[in-house]
Amino acid sequence: MNLRELVSALNDFASPALAESWDNVGLLVEPSPPHTVNTLFLTNDLTEEVMEEAVQKKADLILSYHPPIFAPLKRVTWKTWKERLVVRALENRIGIYSPHTAYDAIPHGVNNWLTKGLGTCTSVPLHPSTAPGSPAEGTHRVEFCADAVHLDAVLSKIKDIPQVSCLTTLPARVEGEEQTRVSLNCSQKALLEVVALLSQNSLLYHKTEILLLQKPLLPHTGMGRLCTLSEPLSLAATVERIKGHLQLPHVRLALGAGRTLESPVKKVALCAGSGSSVLKGAEADLYLTGEMSHHDVLDAVANGISVILCEHSNTERGFLSELRDALTIHLQNKINVIVSEKDRDPLQVA
Repeated sequence: MNLRELVSALNDFASPALAESWDNVGLLVEPSPPHTVNTLFLTNDLTEEVMEEAVQKKADLILSYHPPIFAPLKRVTWKTWKERLVVRALENRIGIYSPHTAYDAIPHGVNNWLTKGLGTCTSVPLHPSTAPGSPAEGTHRVEFCADAVHLDAVLSKIKDIPQVSCLTTLPARVEGEEQTRVSLNCSQKALLEVVALLSQNSLLYHKTEILLLQKPLLPHTGMGRLCTLSEPLSLAATVERIKGHLQLPHVRLALGAGRTLESPVKKVALCAGSGSSVLKGAEADLYLTGEMSHHDVLDAVANGISVILCEHSNTERGFLSELRDALTIHLQNKINVIVSEKDRDPLQVA
């Protein structure tokens, strides 16, 4: 496939608009066009060892779940390992694409895969995603009715306010009088100015309605998951299920206050990777993630919530095999999709 055609297909699989605002997703390194992709190479982390593997396996595009370029590069030299990744990619005509938190959010993504380690359960996003497209310009809609005496003067002043859009007028009959209904969209900042203007006339102000414009929620899409198990499990049995799913010999466990290994687990809040900000405040028997700060673990434990930490990328990497199969179908078997054999979590127990 042509690279641009492939990138479009990858964006259809998981829209970059679903990624967190702080993230750096999409096509990060592009060889000069035209660029044909025969082999798509999947990895969780793009290290120099993994890059060498991709070169040896003649990859044309690397899909790295974590973006290897995150902080802006001021130069591309041989000095640092991330700069060397870019140099090696361009020298070998290999593109680099990263989906990261877009794959966290989608219904068929990383967090959904992580829930499968719990057995039969139902799950909902902890932080639901909203539709990428805004329903309208601005954050608020303001509607009011004005008579002919006040209409022109008010409209003239409103049009001078920055960040006001979609200004429309329609004939209206209010309490038997012919008036004009004015509707406009505006930003949060402009709303303060519009309200201040309308409040100068009590008749206009008391006929004013303000609506908050919200994007619709996307079903089954968003950050983290709150899982309700079909049958409660002991904490010990839950630990064993998770270890089996992630193929780990061990995990780190913090017992919630008043809990034991035999305590029942019915609700699990989970987030692949680093889950502190996503899990915070979630009501559950257990938090499951890759890593959390020491103080966030203490907070959870104090609230009677047990915590399982598996190391950051161990909660993500196993998804790549499922992703390989899904992308093979999504791309209609047009290219060879392979998973890195060198990619691994940097931490181990010594």
